[in-house]
Amino acid sequence: MPWLELSLTLRAEQQAEVERALEELGALCLTLQDARADTPDERAIFEPGLGETPLWNELVLDALFDADIDRSGLVHALVELVPTLAPEQLRFREVADRDWTRVWLDRFQPLRFGRRLWIYPWTIEPPPELGAAAVVRLDPGLAFGTGTHPTTALCLEWLDAADLAGRTLIDYGCGSGVLALAALALGAARVVGVDHDVQALTASRDNAARNGVSERLELYTPQQFPQITATVLVANILAEPLCALAPRFARCLAPGGAIALSGILAGQADEVRACYAEEFEDFAVAERDGWVRLTGRRRATA
Repeated sequence: MPWLELSLTLRAEQQAEVERALEELGALCLTLQDARADTPDERAIFEPGLGETPLWNELVLDALFDADIDRSGLVHALVELVPTLAPEQLRFREVADRDWTRVWLDRFQPLRFGRRLWIYPWTIEPPPELGAAAVVRLDPGLAFGTGTHPTTALCLEWLDAADLAGRTLIDYGCGSGVLALAALALGAARVVGVDHDVQALTASRDNAARNGVSERLELYTPQQFPQITATVLVANILAEPLCALAPRFARCLAPGGAIALSGILAGQADEVRACYAEEFEDFAVAERDGWVRLTGRRRATA
């Protein structure tokens, strides 16, 4: 059956108010995309909780409605609820059911990170000539993480260069599970994935099953996350929660353990490093397209 998609471009600070209005007006589904990406492939799609901070300063919000809804009435009601919006900002199109969540995967092509690691969409079979390469088969669903965003790419390249054989790794903010699955493909013995979004945990669980590594991937919400000791931790989230999580990450990592943090804008790198300086050392920064990956090691105990 067809659906009606309402799209509008807005600033990050407008997100919560607009989401509340759309949900009040009967939106069946809301998703966010990066409004400033150059191509559709770079527009990471995810479905955040109401009022959560997106990854971008400017974003495209798409809302799905029943196809027979009164368009003019919807526009009038939305502008009344959110006076900062103008009717000309609102765009409509009819979409088939399959278009809403799946058709964008047709543009998701195999990607290589570092020397060994390949990320393949589930719809494409890896060729035999890849040989001993580390391959992850991925269906991201609506969770963040395909490798196309600079933050994810920076983390995947770091994992490819790391010695993960036999190690226990924590992926905090696991999203689609792409980093967790990459670590397992690269030799990690055990990965613990953490995400506040139950949908992300579902995507990670499904992708683990597709890659035959379910028994080596444990998944938790932050509230369920047990106290464990790992030797590697990767967190691709945002600068503010990274700073808040510094003490928790220190408790989770063995002395000398490696950490990689991303989701950090270039101008935030010094602030995040300062939050980790007491417990971590040997920092290094890598930057791509205005985003930063900060790596370091847990200080040895006295």
